[in-house]
Amino acid sequence: MAVIKVTSYGLGHHDAPRTLRPPIDIDTRELRNPPDDPAVRARLTQLTGRDPEVAHYVMTTPGARELVDASVERVLTAIAAGQDHIDVTVSCYGGRHRSVAIADEVAAELRERQHCVHIHHRHIQMPLLPSRRTEAQR
Repeated sequence: MAVIKVTSYGLGHHDAPRTLRPPIDIDTRELRNPPDDPAVRARLTQLTGRDPEVAHYVMTTPGARELVDASVERVLTAIAAGQDHIDVTVSCYGGRHRSVAIADEVAAELRERQHCVHIHHRHIQMPLLPSRRTEAQR
């Protein structure tokens, strides 16, 4: 049985997780980000991707379901190829919202298929990073 380690993290912290093998990398930066959305910023920013409201917000972003499904397929392909240890890294800018929600969803899907999954949220408790968007973009 393969062991799968899923790690979420924020690229803005400049300390990506180290892995023994090249990981399956999932970049979530194209998905909606609560701190960048004025409609939900005040309500969701201080929460994390583990909060059901934030997870729902992220997972209802166009393309989120497809990203999860494609990522699960990549892991299943690696297992079918005989890999016994698979690292999956899931990134966003701050490591608190999008990467956490997607990492949890990928892990849940793999567990439903009876795989051994360990999950670690590297930056979930870190302070919010300043937004990369300028005021002109808001």
